[in-house]
Amino acid sequence: MFPTSASAAAVAGSGPIRLRLIGDFDVLAGSQALPVRRCGQKLLAFLAITRGSVGRPTLAGTLWPESPGARAAANLRASISRLPRPGGRQLVRSNGSRLALAEDVRVDLHEASDLITSPDAQRDPPPENWYADLLPFWEEDWVLLERERFRQSRLHALEHSSQQLREQRRFGEALQAALRALAGEPLRESAHRLVIEAHLAEGNAAEALRQYHQYRALLRTELGIAPSGEIRQLVRPLLERPED
Repeated sequence: MFPTSASAAAVAGSGPIRLRLIGDFDVLAGSQALPVRRCGQKLLAFLAITRGSVGRPTLAGTLWPESPGARAAANLRASISRLPRPGGRQLVRSNGSRLALAEDVRVDLHEASDLITSPDAQRDPPPENWYADLLPFWEEDWVLLERERFRQSRLHALEHSSQQLREQRRFGEALQAALRALAGEPLRESAHRLVIEAHLAEGNAAEALRQYHQYRALLRTELGIAPSGEIRQLVRPLLERPED
């Protein structure tokens, strides 16, 4: 059984409210995790992903697509009423026929997305929340679309960060950022190229060649193709180096 809104508020107090969507779903009031039913999780996640107000009919129809309009609307009302209210605060605000997250609910997806486009993303090592997918075990269509958008933004930002860090001669951090991008998509040639470039910048020819051969074997196994001429050009001087 889930605790009532009143008991959740008593436990959580009045700490800052955080909604986590990167990795596992979680709602925190201060350090206290709040229990949220599955329907409430979907409601909060959709409002966070939309990042604005949504009309009640659109919201009900999206979250309960197989239910008739009246039933979907009733499900929406029930989901809102069952949300926890930490410190008596609402997680969702209503403006007539439209709903949105309460203004004091902080969302990790918003923070990560904003940081990706900020000047800090060009200077500093990537934060931890760039390394996981959005709600990785959810299969709703609206989650899948946002997951891929965030994944592509994250991979491009990691690669850009790797390039910037390498130019600053922060080779270890540049390598880690490139490897994180590679973990997000093992067949991504641009990430393999950045790993090789980081090794070469440090003078680690053997590591660069090892990365190239691993990528070539992966491409042959998975896709039956060879690496592009661009990445081969990076290691060509090493492959053609005469023996002592």
